[in-house]
Amino acid sequence: MASEMLINHREKAYALLKADADKILKLIKVQMDNLTMPQCPLYEEVLDTQMFGLSREIDFAVRLGLVEEIEGKALLEALERELSILHDASTKK
Repeated sequence: MASEMLINHREKAYALLKADADKILKLIKVQMDNLTMPQCPLYEEVLDTQMFGLSREIDFAVRLGLVEEIEGKALLEALERELSILHDASTKK
């Protein structure tokens, strides 16, 4: 029972972190499509703030033992790759 609950908490923690990563990606897509270009300081500020916040969430989940460090790093790296692709696509318009 306790191990099932821990697995459930781990799955939920990862799902919440993934959802936050997805929100960042959507936020940046909207910002790039409608508001500013990637060279804009506002874009950089939002991106830096959001990525820092997510990295702190991941660190906290790792320290609680809810997410493996390698999973957290992989989630951040995947988001960074997606954002890089998005950035490259927007600068080629």
